Formats: sequence, C-alpha cells, structure tokens
Amino acid sequence: MRIGELAERTGVSTRSLRYYEQHGLLKARRGSNGYRQYTEDDVKLVSEIRALLAVGFTLEDTRPFVDCLRRGHSTGGACAESVEVYQRKLDEIDAEIRALLNRRAEVAAQLAQSCPGCFVRG
Repeated sequence: MRIGELAERTGVSTRSLRYYEQHGLLKARRGSNGYRQYTEDDVKLVSEIRALLAVGFTLEDTRPFVDCLRRGHSTGGACAESVEVYQRKLDEIDAEIRALLNRRAEVAAQLAQSCPGCFVRG
C-alpha cells in the first residue's frame, strides 16, 4: 500500500508517517516507481506508535515497542525493554499525581486561610 492508504487506515497524517520514517520507526520500501510501499505489518507498527503517543509516551519511548513487533511478537509490550518503558512511565505518572495532590492541598489550604468557612470541593 502507498503512504496515503497507510495514513487513512491508521488515522495518521502522511507528514507524521514521514516523520516516523525519518526517526527510524517506520521503514518504507520503494516501488519501481519510487513511491513508498507499506505492508500490513506497518499498519500494526503505526497503530502501536499512535496508541502509545495518545497516552503520553514520547516518540522515543515507542522504539522498544516497535522493535518488539518487528521481532515477531504479537504485541509491542511483550518484550522486556517495553515492560521497562511501561514501568518508567508509570513511575513518572505516579510522581505527577503526587505533585498534583501536593499542589491541590496547598491551594485548598490557601482557600481555607483566605475564606474561612468556604467549602473546599473534592
């Protein structure tokens, strides 16, 4: 399939697909006419990248998942390197949650001090 069809099937712009290729995450083959050619495996790779980006992973974070799929695993998260990225991301999210809870407590304390008797939601 050509780049336009891959873009349509995965919901990713052709510009993004070229960007993934530029960063070594997607490897296009070239047809005799010079056009990029992709396979069903590429649909799976791009879908994996897109799903990971949608939940906050960086493009570089997706690399172990893509490599795992290229090695023939049914999911990108089946390899130890991918599991490490998942665990690191969960640690980052937990740290963000703690920081947000601390900020919330500070704002609630400021509200309580500024407006005795005001209701603090949550």
